[in-house]
Amino acid sequence: MAEENKKTKGRMKGDTIIWAVFFFLCIVSIIEVFSAASELTSNTSYLGPMLKHTMLIGVGVVFLVITMNIDCRYFKIITPFALLISFVMLLVTSLTGGEINGASRWFDIGGIQFQPSELAKGAVVLAEVMILSALQDGDTVDKRAFKYILWVSVPFILLIFRENFSTAALLGLVVILLMFIGRVPLKQIGKLLGVIMLAGMIGFGAIWALGENTDEEQLAKNDPRMKTEIVNQPENKKSGGILHRFGTWKNRIKKFVNDEEVAPEKFDLDKDGQVAHANIAIASSNLVGKGPGNSVQRDWLPQAFSDFIYAIIIEEMGLWGAVGVCLLYLILLFRTAKIANRCAYSFPALLIMGLALLMVTQAIFNMMVAVGLAPVTGQPLPLISKGGTSTIINCVYIGVIMSVSTKAKKKEDCAECKTVSIEG
Repeated sequence: MAEENKKTKGRMKGDTIIWAVFFFLCIVSIIEVFSAASELTSNTSYLGPMLKHTMLIGVGVVFLVITMNIDCRYFKIITPFALLISFVMLLVTSLTGGEINGASRWFDIGGIQFQPSELAKGAVVLAEVMILSALQDGDTVDKRAFKYILWVSVPFILLIFRENFSTAALLGLVVILLMFIGRVPLKQIGKLLGVIMLAGMIGFGAIWALGENTDEEQLAKNDPRMKTEIVNQPENKKSGGILHRFGTWKNRIKKFVNDEEVAPEKFDLDKDGQVAHANIAIASSNLVGKGPGNSVQRDWLPQAFSDFIYAIIIEEMGLWGAVGVCLLYLILLFRTAKIANRCAYSFPALLIMGLALLMVTQAIFNMMVAVGLAPVTGQPLPLISKGGTSTIINCVYIGVIMSVSTKAKKKEDCAECKTVSIEG
């Protein structure tokens, strides 16, 4: 019996709760992508988008299994390579990358497109964790860690910021949260927050003063049928130089802060279709939902299978579905924190916390956008939204967490080691 249990344990690697969370997120993803991707289907292939997405999740699971079988100490080795590759890709993409909705975010190799910002986020977290773990000094961290982290992270954040403000902001937030968890002196973090607030006010003023109205671009965002035509027009490529995204950001801010009530008959569904149909989807759920596959707004809501999939989840699964999905991400975060707190060394503990924060902060922001608590951006819902790069990268993140849960030394197994607690 003992031998049989040992074999079973060997087959079932990784934390059971993390596996359960991942499984339920994938099931929700397959069901809701099948429902929400109706605009991508043809008269002869209604299962096409779902099957393609399911295959992509399968590829992600392969990467997850490969990653979880790598000893977590070897992740240090790939850090400089990940930094170099992602930096070069971001630089090339900002100059020549594929453009969608006025932003250059896609890197193309042999016809395969992916977003280098997804790779860059993980690389920055890896680098920051290496710095923090190498400079731990008792109950704090060496003051030099602060400037080293800024030297590594700021260039990446600025490159991402040029084309994808929300991704840059979320990455910056995770960098700061990791500083706090890694015990960087609060005085240094406070000064950084002050500088960020000042830069934010200056940037907001610049956006408001220099940003132009981009009604045509916003219309393309809301109407997938127009997207290809507008994006492919030569005059729209790289228009406006470094300031070309200011107009988009200005319009999103104006629409978000505008609390003026508009009569239904005067509401412009061409320009505000995303927000309008998302609100209709949520309001029509009647708390209990219409049932999986019974969404109505999926046929009218642009990016229903990606940026606004949470609105479709609420429409079909009601309040219970909305709360359930949110709880899955919170369980992922707190379970990862528990695994990290058992680690004997700081590197694996901080690494999995950083990766969990990347996924959970993005998920929270996506859900806030869907329910109207944040301006519209292009952030998908991790492990649920239909996607390519993000799905596989997030599966790799889960694989890293699994690797640490099984292979990293635990405090109880290494009493003589210098233990690290990330509580508080």
